[in-house]
Amino acid sequence: MAHAEARHPLFIPVVLVGGLIFGFGLALSGMTKPEVVLNFLQFEDFGLLFVMGGGALVTGLTMALATKFLTDAPLTGKPYGRRLKSFDRNVLVGGVIFGAGWGISGICPGAAYASLGIGNVPVLWALGGMFLGAYAQGYWRSKRADDATSVATAD
Repeated sequence: MAHAEARHPLFIPVVLVGGLIFGFGLALSGMTKPEVVLNFLQFEDFGLLFVMGGGALVTGLTMALATKFLTDAPLTGKPYGRRLKSFDRNVLVGGVIFGAGWGISGICPGAAYASLGIGNVPVLWALGGMFLGAYAQGYWRSKRADDATSVATAD
């Protein structure tokens, strides 16, 4: 657990405050309601586009300014850096599967947690499905890695 010890003492409280702001904003904008998300996905309500755009704008400006004036992240002390994910088959297939689940349930992960805060208890089914789906993918990936290792060892 050495990694957690290297963090600034305010790391967890700042993340908590960020989560509170995120959840409050999602609830205030109405994006915690599955019907609002489904209306967006059916091109009937573009409110979600403005909420996502606002979030992207604030994040983009913050990162641009932070990386210009600071060399290290304030709470971790680590240098700023970008982790680029290449566009590969897994990104494409994973995005399609994520989109299908989002469209069927009307629940996006961030909004799902915030939705609990406004009393949407049935969203627990979607959250349970998200956890099971992520677990199934991790299990599948570890099985593929084990199979690849056993094939490489046999050679």
